[in-house]
Amino acid sequence: MPSLDLNDLRKNLSTHLRPWERSFQFWVRAVDIYTGYKVFQLRVSFVKDVQKQQAMWDRQHELAADKIYAMCADLGGFFLKVAQIVGKPDLAPAAWVRRLVTLCDRAPATPFDEIRLVLEKEFGRSIGELFERFDADPLGSASIAQVHRARLKGDKNDVVVKVQHPGIQDLMMTDIRNLQAFALYMQKTDVKFDLFSVTKEMEKQIGYEFDFMREADAMQRIQRFLYENNKRSPVMVPWVIREMAMRRVLVMEYINGIPILSLGDEMARRGISPSGKIAAAAKQKILKSLTVAYGQMILKSGFFHADPHPGNILICKGSEVGLLDYGQVKDLPDDLRLGYAKLVLAIADNDPIKVSESYRELGIETLSKCDDEQKELLKLAQTMFDTKLPPGEKQLHPFSEKSSIKKIAVQAFPEELFSVLRTVHLLRGLSVGLGINYSCAEQWRPIAEEALYLAGRLRDKDLKNTSRRSFVGKFFQSR
Repeated sequence: MPSLDLNDLRKNLSTHLRPWERSFQFWVRAVDIYTGYKVFQLRVSFVKDVQKQQAMWDRQHELAADKIYAMCADLGGFFLKVAQIVGKPDLAPAAWVRRLVTLCDRAPATPFDEIRLVLEKEFGRSIGELFERFDADPLGSASIAQVHRARLKGDKNDVVVKVQHPGIQDLMMTDIRNLQAFALYMQKTDVKFDLFSVTKEMEKQIGYEFDFMREADAMQRIQRFLYENNKRSPVMVPWVIREMAMRRVLVMEYINGIPILSLGDEMARRGISPSGKIAAAAKQKILKSLTVAYGQMILKSGFFHADPHPGNILICKGSEVGLLDYGQVKDLPDDLRLGYAKLVLAIADNDPIKVSESYRELGIETLSKCDDEQKELLKLAQTMFDTKLPPGEKQLHPFSEKSSIKKIAVQAFPEELFSVLRTVHLLRGLSVGLGINYSCAEQWRPIAEEALYLAGRLRDKDLKNTSRRSFVGKFFQSR
């Protein structure tokens, strides 16, 4: 009879119990944060002084920010992605943003011995046989993988090696299902928005991220599209070393740059005033590059990078933009791509009737709870699908009582549109962070019109004069 290895038994038991432990940790912390806000709302309603109310809200947000940060940092995995989505300066309270923004690419790194095992299993060869040099310390670690700088044997250029954390897929699927249950409760009680459909799309998209061969295909497809449709690609896409693309390992070109979140520090280091002309020109060029790239990908191709959070954006020499991590991509069906193009035009024209028509065509079902339905529907579309903030506003407060989301309930939202919604919101967060308030709908108008025209859904006489001018020239050149 074989002897019982207690260490193996403990390890197996820990592996089986880990999802249950994570679920327990999530629900204890989520309920604590949620009930904290509900109790606070009751308490603050008895305070009449507006300044005192604001001070109380600031303290409550600080308290909640610490708890949300602790939950996301301790649990890691999918909750790091939640932090990326929630911690945006245009959407979340400032206290949340200050805490959550530090979680970009700060997932715990997998020990190098375990990374070595993944590499050797995927390639069937040792690291020494493949690489001249391989840095044991990662450049960064995110929710699904970590990246190492290396150099292949016989090559003079450095590469980046992306390696998946062992066992992360099962844990992230557990996290997503817990979030789905919480979203279902929230949409029945506090938020009149189809959050459950949003989380279902997240589940599908994140499921794709575990196949790095699919990511290599996506990277090459987007790179080819941007280079073929521009004299010079608006963003840099890393070249893939195709023969070294495996399911859990991906080797690609190393792009030298700094994370966009470090842009301010880099300018200060060089003695550049953040409010000066040089800084303003650099920020405008960065935003222009991203706006052009995403307008073309979403509206012309329908196949787009769907994860432009700050951790995936590098700023290179000459304010060139490097766009990283193609695990989350979306391929919109033509009917949704063209339907969204119509919505872009409706928002750019401030046309509530066309917004209503576009919503119906896209399958977005709403229920009005106000008298001025058309006005609020336009505001809802601007909140959901445009980057521009109202004059004097630095934050949207989408779930306040005065918000359009409270006045017009979104009863059904197509899962496939979530990636567009998330991308627009991430672009808005970047624009707020750069200090530039602009409308992506206005800047995307020429591309939307071109897409509709080529599909036979727009006639010559319907084209606006702006489409005959170069894209984004009017906005960016006048600043």
